[in-house]
Amino acid sequence: MSRIGKLPVDVPASVKLSLEDGVLTVKGAKGELKQKVSAGINLEIKENQVVLTRENDNKETRAAHGLMRQLVRNMVVGVSEGYKKVLTIIGVGYKAEMKGNTLILSLGYANDIEFIVPEGIKISLENPTKIIVEGINKQQVGEIAAEIRSLRRPEPYKGKGVRYENEYVRAKSGKAGRA
Repeated sequence: MSRIGKLPVDVPASVKLSLEDGVLTVKGAKGELKQKVSAGINLEIKENQVVLTRENDNKETRAAHGLMRQLVRNMVVGVSEGYKKVLTIIGVGYKAEMKGNTLILSLGYANDIEFIVPEGIKISLENPTKIIVEGINKQQVGEIAAEIRSLRRPEPYKGKGVRYENEYVRAKSGKAGRA
């Protein structure tokens, strides 16, 4: 039995769940998410918990058991609390600004980078060097944060670039000294 899959998912009172035609719909204060339930997984909605069981012990069903439980949990947390990733820009002259639905990044290239914010994601700036990515879908928030980070990854010699808030970049020494 999957150790993660057998754990029940606690559902706050403000979140409503419904299961129709193999599609789970989760509604909360922040929005609504839908997820198709994997074949071979049974979903039982009780008053304030969701319990997932599997029909058989096939390799694919066992693998999907824990995954579906975590997907359901992420949906419940997303519509009730939401997810947030914070990115920090480090480097002289490196900055970000918002113009409407576009994030404009100055990252040391010849031209500024225009990043169009997708539907369902909210990007805000605490200051020109701190980007906050928020949304209800954990996977989408992480993907957008990773895309922004990939525009100028932190380099190991001077540490310049875009990094996650608590990311540690191990500094390398430069060229070996000459005698």
